[in-house]
Amino acid sequence: MNKPAPMQWALNAQETPGIAALRAGGIVLAGTLFVAACAHVSIPLFFTPVPLTLQPFAVLVLGLLLGPRMAFATLTAYLAEGAMGLPVFAPGPTGLSGLAHLFGPTGGYLMAYPAAAALIAVMWRRSNRNFGWGLVSAAAGDALILATGAVWLALWTHGSASVVFTQAVLPFLPGEALKIAAAAGIGAGASRIRRAN
Repeated sequence: MNKPAPMQWALNAQETPGIAALRAGGIVLAGTLFVAACAHVSIPLFFTPVPLTLQPFAVLVLGLLLGPRMAFATLTAYLAEGAMGLPVFAPGPTGLSGLAHLFGPTGGYLMAYPAAAALIAVMWRRSNRNFGWGLVSAAAGDALILATGAVWLALWTHGSASVVFTQAVLPFLPGEALKIAAAAGIGAGASRIRRAN
């Protein structure tokens, strides 16, 4: 016997296109505000132009909570907001803002956000959505962010692979592990709540 669809899905099916667009726009706006708030939890490091921030945590969480297209759209909108000069990016030692920030030393991390969020969302939705799969999905997206950030910083500084690794990846690994675990817990918890309704 088929399980009846949850009430929330029945309500969504009855939405007019205008209401659905407003709802999607609200989700995107809320997502970009969440990333911006996390971006301003920032600690500069004296040995690298890349600060410690909570931005990647926000990307991981949104990838686990939103569908692939919505996650990609939300992080793309976030980058567009920053490119227009809105104060949504993490303050850094370079003092860059707007579009210049996207092409600065941390641009690789930022530009990886839409693809990373979409990757996480795709992997998560193809799994049984438990904590273990949350870890795997979030780790894959985080690895994409770190790798893209490191490659970009290498091109930006013309540094050697070992120097770039110590500036762009190594100092962030312990914090990223905590962010991955926390995001996986949120994703698994949200999935249990949805299944219960």
